[in-house]
Amino acid sequence: IRVSFLNAMGRYAREAENVTKSCKAKGSYLRVHYKNTRETAAAVHGMTLNKAKAYLNAVVDHKRAIPYRVHKGGVGRCAQAKEFGVPQGRWPVKSCQFVLDLLKNAESNAEVKGLDTGALRVTHLQVNKAPKQRRRTYRAHGRINPYMSSPCHIEMILSEKEETVAKAETAEKKSKLSVRAAAKLRLAESRKKA
Repeated sequence: IRVSFLNAMGRYAREAENVTKSCKAKGSYLRVHYKNTRETAAAVHGMTLNKAKAYLNAVVDHKRAIPYRVHKGGVGRCAQAKEFGVPQGRWPVKSCQFVLDLLKNAESNAEVKGLDTGALRVTHLQVNKAPKQRRRTYRAHGRINPYMSSPCHIEMILSEKEETVAKAETAEKKSKLSVRAAAKLRLAESRKKA
């Protein structure tokens, strides 16, 4: 087996479109539930940095909820989830703390790069399952069952929103005509002259 270490910092699932205007943060083998963290990440994705931090802090304080859309089996309903058009929601404090810590790490990385932290937006936020950690629980009649944890990897990319530049107005191009259409046009012009 041949192993190559091309990138010592670790690979990301996606690269930023403009590397100079973006920053990254990554956490591996984090001891926090995968399913809760996935829902937290989905709720934060696309937000600005300041809005994401305020939202996660509100979730920790139980002022707002994380909507559960994918891993929602057995999740109770709550009124705060109606904000997102979903009946089910929870307040996964530990997941929010981990995502908040990564957001703060990404913010400090942005400051080192000299980016405007007020203009940063979460453009990529991915949660993957990490290898489970094994423990055992003791059951009735001398049996033993697995008692596993479900850790995860989290990676995020924050990018400054690119300013859209209006396209310069240019002279109108003549559309290309087919041979037959060009012949018809020439014939029509020759009839006008005659």
